[in-house]
Amino acid sequence: MNVAFRVDASLQIGTGHIMRCLTLADALMTKGVISYFITKRHPGDLFDLILQRGHKVLPLQRRNRSDVPVQSKKGDPQDYISWLGCDWEQDAEQTAVALAPLGIVDWLVVDHYALDENWEGALAAYYRKLMVVDDLANRPHVCDLLLDQTFGRQRSSYAPWVSSRCMLLLGAEYALLRPEFAAMRQHSISRRRSPRIRHLLITMGGVDKDNITGLVLEALKDCGLPRGILITVVMGPHAPWLKEIMQLAATLRCKTSVLVNVSDMAGLMADADLAIGAAGATSWERCCLGVPSIIVILADNQRHIALALEAERAAEVVSDPVALSTILPSLIMRYRLSPVALSTMSLAAAGITDGRGVQRVVSHLGY
Repeated sequence: MNVAFRVDASLQIGTGHIMRCLTLADALMTKGVISYFITKRHPGDLFDLILQRGHKVLPLQRRNRSDVPVQSKKGDPQDYISWLGCDWEQDAEQTAVALAPLGIVDWLVVDHYALDENWEGALAAYYRKLMVVDDLANRPHVCDLLLDQTFGRQRSSYAPWVSSRCMLLLGAEYALLRPEFAAMRQHSISRRRSPRIRHLLITMGGVDKDNITGLVLEALKDCGLPRGILITVVMGPHAPWLKEIMQLAATLRCKTSVLVNVSDMAGLMADADLAIGAAGATSWERCCLGVPSIIVILADNQRHIALALEAERAAEVVSDPVALSTILPSLIMRYRLSPVALSTMSLAAAGITDGRGVQRVVSHLGY
């Protein structure tokens, strides 16, 4: 039994697509499935991590130097085409060469904003079934199964884009979270019955190419935090501003730690009283653990997630990172003075997902 993933990570793309596919591949491994990651050699790729987790890497070469999205109509898939490092035809040719020695794979899983039905159809001879992981709902697919783990996503969003035979797995109940989040869920929720802010957690993604972490730390300087509060910053090893963040952290009056390559993110989140993070895939991790959150919209594709969580009162939203300096101090003060508000947000967040989505997805794949 084998499954192939076509997915990339880079300084431009970030790490989230690879990380959620790795979670699925790890779960499939327990069922005896071998996973192959067909992925480009971009700056900031995660080849080493994939190999460390026990999976195979089939590398593809980039054919141009651009790693910046092409500007076009808002929401158009062409916004993401240069993330491939070539056009879709060349990518399909490269992928076919990588797949050929495997024979016909049971499933090809595609998690890439730049790929649509054209690419999927070109590879049809190499897979029995096709799964697409998406959260944009903006382009056609010829897949057997589509996963969109966005909370509140409706079937009507994909009606123009997939056939009636496509199985849709929609909503945060299918969020691809590692098993340790479900395991830590009860402990994390229980410890929030009488909450107060003693530990702040900052997670702006594995790359944070625009240094939003720096904006958060600068804003926290004006929040009047007592010295006893602990601040923990989590960053990826390829984060371009890592050195600068370490230097900035040393200037804060509160004890501030900068952690890289965190192996127990569930435990770290469970111990946090309030998180400040991006509105990406880590939103579901925080919700599973009932962590009250201030989430910052860093890209257009995060806006739907953020606003859906805000509507459920499961998070506070900062829609523009530039506004952090004025908005963050008042938000921090509000939740420092109101344990009830912290508790209410925690309960709302915990109701979004139970952290068992990956098991549900594996079951739908037939394993």
